[in-house]
Amino acid sequence: MIYWIVAFGANINTLPEIILPFMPHILLLGAGRSATVLISYLFSQAAVLGWRVTVADLTVNHLSLPDSPLLRAIPLNIEDENLLTEQVQTADLVISMLPAQFHLVIARLCLKHKKNLLTASYITPELAELHQAAQAAGLLFLMEAGLDPGLDHLSAMALLNNIRQEGGQVISFKSFTGGLISPESDNNPWHYKFTWNPRNVVLAGQGVAKYLENGRYKFIPYHQLFNRTERLTILTLGQFDGYANRNALLYQERYGLQDVQTLMRGTLRRSGYCQAWHLLVQLGLTDDGYRLPESQILTYRQFLESYLPPTPQDWLTRVACYLNIPAGNAALALLEWLDFPAEPIGLNQATPAQVLEKLLLQKWALQPQDKDMVVMQHLVTYTLNGEKKERTSSLVVLGDDQQKTAMAKTVGLPLGMAAKLILQGKINLTGVVIPTQPAFYEPILAELKTYGISFTEVERNS
Repeated sequence: MIYWIVAFGANINTLPEIILPFMPHILLLGAGRSATVLISYLFSQAAVLGWRVTVADLTVNHLSLPDSPLLRAIPLNIEDENLLTEQVQTADLVISMLPAQFHLVIARLCLKHKKNLLTASYITPELAELHQAAQAAGLLFLMEAGLDPGLDHLSAMALLNNIRQEGGQVISFKSFTGGLISPESDNNPWHYKFTWNPRNVVLAGQGVAKYLENGRYKFIPYHQLFNRTERLTILTLGQFDGYANRNALLYQERYGLQDVQTLMRGTLRRSGYCQAWHLLVQLGLTDDGYRLPESQILTYRQFLESYLPPTPQDWLTRVACYLNIPAGNAALALLEWLDFPAEPIGLNQATPAQVLEKLLLQKWALQPQDKDMVVMQHLVTYTLNGEKKERTSSLVVLGDDQQKTAMAKTVGLPLGMAAKLILQGKINLTGVVIPTQPAFYEPILAELKTYGISFTEVERNS
């Protein structure tokens, strides 16, 4: 009924209130920095396709909404079980942009009240356990549908399936993604600023990275992760370093790469970053497993000093001696730029990682005029008609401003487009899944091109 009204030109903003309950309703939980473009997309589509959209977060005062009965924003504390349940019950589709630790609670609530769910976060073992129950209920819990994970899956599957359709046999697949700063805003020696959740940046890579190389399983423990990087060149942007990300082995079956010899997924940083971050890891400053008893009165310099042997040299020389690196080391210069000033930390019972995060929030803060950048590259080696070939598929997306950031575009648009496909009945999947099927990647990649988000492919004989 709603599609008929829209198709024949009715003003959707003047529809009788009696019709509203019959319109598809999207509940979006989370209205932070990464959700800005998603919110805009959902609102624009609501006016065309006849959806209702509710955005809920702790604070929603920063949102500027059009005057429409289809759109509303409400304050909601995720720990308010009654209000959360009430909102989920009224929805046809729930999208969670909240921190990952809340997804299991939301997923269980969606399962109880038979609502489809979308997130941009990784499938955890606990969420995977809901697969059969979601299937039995006829529900779709679409995970990993943002940027990385998300857009990487969509573009990787399109690339791999094109090669297979040509008759190629894939022997190596590597995929790297980075949320970085645009070249025009790159004005510090780390070549980095916070363009997404700072805590996730500080804790990145903790655990053991797992991947496949030349037919053998490879493992990199956290304390060596940033010391083992791969150099990549991406279009006209120059060189980047990639480090292994999480467990790439999970995607061997999901990508149909059971016979592949090399499989890696990684994170991109500008050259120099990983070498300097490795020093912070070696010092112990990224540890989130214990609390500092006097962190409120400690200064940043005292915090650093507490990890160094008590010798009379200046702190930078002591770091060099302690880590056994030359005094003129380029990575050491990046630590010197952080300064570790003699000002109080002001955090009570903080972990070392939390102290480092607060310092970096000062040093790596996005300024009002800054623009961010998302970079992605897939590297595939395959054989075709007896020849060995290499194909790269590269993406560069620049932010427009502080609202329409590259990160918000590449996280939000795939999620919004997946929501549209689900509400239009074009997805016949149930259970806990990721978007690796043509039903997702073909229409979403095509629509992303209309937003200027497209990949550049280059092929050469190996």
